[in-house]
Amino acid sequence: MLFENSVRRLRLLGLLEGTSFVVLLGIAMPLKYLAGRPEMVRVVGMAHGLLFLAFCAAAVQLALVDRWPLRRLAAALAASVLPLGPFVLDPRLLRGLEREEEAPTETVPA
Repeated sequence: MLFENSVRRLRLLGLLEGTSFVVLLGIAMPLKYLAGRPEMVRVVGMAHGLLFLAFCAAAVQLALVDRWPLRRLAAALAASVLPLGPFVLDPRLLRGLEREEEAPTETVPA
């Protein structure tokens, strides 16, 4: 299942949130100011806002469950407010965490 692990969920939300931010800044805002179409900002802005909140909530939840250092959580939250931030965060932090989470754990025989 797509949301079976928290790192995968955060990575997907980061991809969606980052894409919505780029669309908002690169398409909707120019349409508003250059073509007089403010409805695009309302629609894309609402979607981006919801994705932003979902990303932040997922990052905090993962940080609490996996006991992230405050620095790692701060990096994830900072990435969510920067254009292209989630795309930079993903390969540097989240992909490595996903590999760790999927690695089989060794059991010690009793």
